[in-house]
Amino acid sequence: MNDQLIIILRKAKLNFAILGIILLIVLVGKFVDPELTNRIFMTADQLVSELYLIFAAITLGAFIPNFKLVAFGAIGAFIAAAVLVHLGVFTYLSTEYLFAVLIVVLGFASIANLYRHYREFRF
Repeated sequence: MNDQLIIILRKAKLNFAILGIILLIVLVGKFVDPELTNRIFMTADQLVSELYLIFAAITLGAFIPNFKLVAFGAIGAFIAAAVLVHLGVFTYLSTEYLFAVLIVVLGFASIANLYRHYREFRF
């Protein structure tokens, strides 16, 4: 394999892991609870039209050099918000909605970060 391609794949392994986990969630969710999975991904599909969320996710993925901070920060924010939902602080949110936001943010941030690494590839 080309040395540049190996270097890019090493740099982007967290991106591929996140995208693979999203795909795994879809596959497992369709067998375990298809209705819940369908609701979450329908919400995620509607969130894609919220451009401020997409711009924030792309900015995080493209311009923060340490992508681990973006991934673990988004997961940490999801966990904190989910705990606050269950404690009754955020009565207008649901955990399904928060999970849909997490999927959208991590997906677009991963793709933007992959593009950042791909631009370095020279043929």
